[in-house]
Amino acid sequence: MGAIDTLNMIKDFSLAFGVSGFEDDVLEVAKKYMPEGYTSYRDSMLNFFMMRENDTNSTKPTVLLDAHSDEIGLIVQAVKKNGTITFNTLGGWVPASLYAQKMAIKNTDGQIITGVIASTMPHFGGGKDTAPAIETMTLDIGASSGTEVIEDYKITCGCPVVPVADFEKRGDIMFSKAFDDRLGCAAVMDVLNKLKNVGLPINIVGTLSSQEEVGLRGAKVVANRVKPDLVICFEGAPADDTLVAPDIIQTRLGKGPMLRHMDTSMITNPRYLKFVLDIAKKYNIPVQEAVRTGGGTNAGAFYTSNLGIPSVVIACPVRYAHSHNSIASFSDYKNSVDLAVNILEGLNSDKINSF
Repeated sequence: MGAIDTLNMIKDFSLAFGVSGFEDDVLEVAKKYMPEGYTSYRDSMLNFFMMRENDTNSTKPTVLLDAHSDEIGLIVQAVKKNGTITFNTLGGWVPASLYAQKMAIKNTDGQIITGVIASTMPHFGGGKDTAPAIETMTLDIGASSGTEVIEDYKITCGCPVVPVADFEKRGDIMFSKAFDDRLGCAAVMDVLNKLKNVGLPINIVGTLSSQEEVGLRGAKVVANRVKPDLVICFEGAPADDTLVAPDIIQTRLGKGPMLRHMDTSMITNPRYLKFVLDIAKKYNIPVQEAVRTGGGTNAGAFYTSNLGIPSVVIACPVRYAHSHNSIASFSDYKNSVDLAVNILEGLNSDKINSF
């Protein structure tokens, strides 16, 4: 493969169907953009592993580049006699983000069937209150009976469901679903492609981990398989620049990737984080620092795995993550990739051991 089309890669990743536990289509996108000279495999959890074909020097430390491949969505619980569908959530939703929205169901034949979350119209008394509790919502594909849903549309218990959205770029701003964490998936591929012909004193393994949104599950398996010495996690971090007072904003669009000192899953190794901040300063890469009071990432699984693995999160700010339509900055994405490339080029055994 020659130079990759980064914008189309981001579009392909963001629009891929890949709710937790059903990430197959995302892995097909990864195969499309994987650099020449790399080999890959997936495990039974749909974790996806990429490494150089000739990188077999076991004396070099291993650095893991990780992003999670899953997006938030739903899973069909039951089909009602009237043709509507009950569901459970996969990942964190708030009712207002889900109510009356368009969804895509992958049926038992692998076909996509669209529907909407049923809502009460103002003509029948709707609109007086906030969105109902998620557990009372149903999904409507336009069928008239449960038999039609099951026999004609091949939708049954266990079918996965994702949001429906379009990809758009206007200036520096991108709009789509699943930027958490498909921007990270694209970043992993971008970094691997940029360094594919560069000789380094480290082994680089790229992974797209599954099931992050339901408890960092894939990352726990990845840590045991790869046993890395150091980890860089790419993420799509919820932006707070439209939500909080200006003097406490920590994640703005267009101001560079966010580096977190802590969140609910991890306190970042301060020596490793200082190294990353020094790299950003040396190469004039804008970054933001944050102390998060909510949320966690795969880094929380990695840094307590095995004998403890120093891990850092490079997070692209995303407005309205965990909804159908999120907003991100292309320049933030590019700065995330550039930061990771410079980090990897600055690492060696002594530096890693100093963390």
